[in-house]
Amino acid sequence: MASGTQSILIVEDDQQTKDLIARYLREHAFAVGAVTNGREMDRYLSQNRVDLIVLDLMLPGEDGLSLCRRLRVESTTPIIILTAKGEDLDRILGLEMGADDYLPKPFNPRELLARINAVLRRQSGGSAAGPTATRLKFRNWTIDLRLRELRDPEGAQVPVTSAEFDLLQAFCERPGRILTRDNLLSMTRSRPGGAFGRSIDVLVSRLRRKLDRSEGTSMIRTVRTGGYIFTPEVEQP
Repeated sequence: MASGTQSILIVEDDQQTKDLIARYLREHAFAVGAVTNGREMDRYLSQNRVDLIVLDLMLPGEDGLSLCRRLRVESTTPIIILTAKGEDLDRILGLEMGADDYLPKPFNPRELLARINAVLRRQSGGSAAGPTATRLKFRNWTIDLRLRELRDPEGAQVPVTSAEFDLLQAFCERPGRILTRDNLLSMTRSRPGGAFGRSIDVLVSRLRRKLDRSEGTSMIRTVRTGGYIFTPEVEQP
């Protein structure tokens, strides 16, 4: 992926880690900003365009989970969280707050680069084969597969993260079918197994909150044997 115009913000208070990440990403043609806390992050974001944020959870002052929650309310900029090794709860909470991916410390910078490129590809809609339809409708909602936008029955755009959009697209392209977590992990290009396998449940929960706000019943039904069904009829407008 050509990454020369992509801008990354690192929010990390450990100087050695911050310098290592910044140097490695710059070597791979990213524009990089680096800050140590939430105040500096806010100042940087008010003055610069950012394509992705690498966010450490253990920060002085306002912690990373709080920052992740606040960032997700304000924008859909992709977020990769950095967590302490073995802290599954932090990873799951970060995903619930709206993070797109996570990486436990210590990590190889090459793996972080791979995660960044994967999330940016999802955000831009890159895939091996394009969808046959550019827009799909269900219960007066519209999903635009080219623009990667979701609009409610009144036509208002509903903010979704890249991971949420991938999951919704997988459901809309296979309505009425039982999709297991493994199916959904494969369709959304997420990591298999471990704590990230549970992130499908987190993403489903986040989608339900957005889709079911005006519905009497959930559009995404849980199957007791394991998996989910997208219940609305889906059509091309």
